[in-house]
This record gives sequence, structure tokens and C-alpha cells, in this order.
Amino acid sequence: MEKFKDKVVLITGASRGIGKATALAFAKEGAKVVIDYFISDIEPDAEINAKNVVKEIESMGQKAIMFQTDVRDENQVKNLINKAVEIFGKIDILINNAGIVFDESYENKTVEHWTQTLNTNLVGQFLMIKNSVPFLSEGAKIINISSSNATTCFSTDAIDYDASKAGIMVMTKDFAQILAPKKIFVNAILPCWVNTNMNKNLPIDFVKEETEKIWLKRFAEPEEISKLILFLTSDDNTYITGSLITIDGGHV
Repeated sequence: MEKFKDKVVLITGASRGIGKATALAFAKEGAKVVIDYFISDIEPDAEINAKNVVKEIESMGQKAIMFQTDVRDENQVKNLINKAVEIFGKIDILINNAGIVFDESYENKTVEHWTQTLNTNLVGQFLMIKNSVPFLSEGAKIINISSSNATTCFSTDAIDYDASKAGIMVMTKDFAQILAPKKIFVNAILPCWVNTNMNKNLPIDFVKEETEKIWLKRFAEPEEISKLILFLTSDDNTYITGSLITIDGGHV
């Protein structure tokens, strides 16, 4: 089972959650994985978590490297990409997963909240794509992680997060058109509720209420999101680009 043998995958925000699950899934299929992480108040243990992901991948007999990168900083983005190419020689797949959220009422939402959220979630993805393109070969695949928040208001406390995720949808279509002549595929995934650290402190009553709205009556596991990512970035995907694919268990 090595569908991604000799492929090089770069994943931002890969120290936990969807990013971690995706990194492990690619490694199980033979890929070399570049683990990006960022130490912050949101994830102070990011370096330790990233090291553990690398160790787990190496225990499979696969190769992985890790770099701390602030995706809001273009110079750091360039350094990440250059180092990945220097070590592995290429990038075949880019997974734009890094993201943050500040849950605050609009009265308490600050310009700093908006700036950090938009720069991390939206501008960061732009910078990763822009600076990766020169190193991507024909047939390369890019996945941008958006959110069903982009089309549905779950909580008005995430107004800046929702706006950033909506921007990702349009940007995905723009890049899919720009990169189509190079045969580079660009798609976005819109997960709904997933059992990740980002959602671990949600109020119990809110979780129960949202779970009842899901036809499958449960939140997704990160590994379930990774399965969709692997399909869209595999050689089996020969015609899907510019698509916005919701994965929500039937949320209404």
C-alpha cells in the first residue's frame, strides 16, 4: 500500500489535528513528509508535538522533516519551501492546513484578532501556494483547508474566522484557473465539526445541539478528513480541480 511512494508532501499545521492525521496517512502510503508547525499561545507544545509526528512516521520506515514556520511571514515561507526542496528535491503535494480562531463576541473582537486570523488562515495559504509553484511539477496537487463555517454561521463569535474560510473558497477557484495550464490541481475541503484540539473546549450543551444537527450524530475524526485529502491528491484524481468539497456528516 504505497500509493504515494516517492511523493513529497508539505503540510502546514501538521503537529496535531487534521494536519497530523494527514501526515501519518501519507506516510503510511509511502510519502516523504514535511511537517510544518508553529509555537504559539494556542499550541505552546507545537515543537514537541511535531517531533512526535516525525518519530511516528520514522517508525513506519518513512522519511519526515520538521520546520517551524509562521505562514504569515513570506520570508519564513520561502525558507520552509527552499529547505524542503533542498532536502527532498521537489514538492508534489501541498496541504494548506494551518489555521487559528479567536472566539470573541463582535463587541470584543479587535483589529488584531482580524489581522492575525486573516493573515494566518487566508494570506498564509496564498503565500504557501505562490512560493511553492516554481517547485511544483506537472500533475502536482494542492489542498486548501477551508471550513463549512465559510457558508454557514455556527457561532457569531467566529466572524473573522468565517470570513477567512470564505476567502479560501474563492482563492481556491482563482488558483485552480491560474494553475490549470501547468496541470496543477487545486481544491478546497470544507470540514464541519471535527474532534480536534480547536474544538475540545466547546460548551457541552453546544456540542449536543450541533451533534443533533448532524445526520450521522457525531463529529468527524481527523483521520476521516485525511482520507478525502488522500483521494484528491492521488493519481486517481484526474479531473477534479477548483472544487469546494464539504465533509460534514450531513449537517443541517
